[in-house]
Amino acid sequence: MTLPADAETPTERRLLQSIVEVARHAFGAAASSIFLVDPEAGDLVFEAVAGEGDDHLIGSRFPAGTGIAGWVAASGQSMLVDDLRDSKHFSGEAAESTGYVPNSIMAAPLFSDDACIGVLEVLDRGAGGAREMADVELLDLLADQAAIGLELLTRLRATGPSQRSDKALRLLEMAESLLARSHG
Repeated sequence: MTLPADAETPTERRLLQSIVEVARHAFGAAASSIFLVDPEAGDLVFEAVAGEGDDHLIGSRFPAGTGIAGWVAASGQSMLVDDLRDSKHFSGEAAESTGYVPNSIMAAPLFSDDACIGVLEVLDRGAGGAREMADVELLDLLADQAAIGLELLTRLRATGPSQRSDKALRLLEMAESLLARSHG
């Protein structure tokens, strides 16, 4: 599946925004974001942001491999770092360019087929270290939901209207309706 470099349609954008808002709330975090990998340039592109930076980061890019999000995208593995001063993967320069420098990050890859298409990040989660594995598992589930939602929407849009089943059309309409109401 090839995703647009900038989640072009309002439905995709609302889907991603709802995921980062849930992630931020679930973890009591200062911020949450989704980067999608630009299929042509390989850059990581901010597509949804909740919390710190939500007023200016959408569309901002980082070169492939930059920071923890870049490492997660390249490796396909989730990462949790509670003290970023100890991380060789953290890019303070990239963080400063966003206007917010976190102390901790959790990040999980978004997969379509076997390719990493993006990264879900949570910055400065409020929970203590006792739930570390449960937190990473929950973040992985949210990342899976984002990737599955994007893939379904992309596939539905790729099929011609005459090829879509009534069920698929109702699903697309219902998703668009629910997302429109939640971000009305």
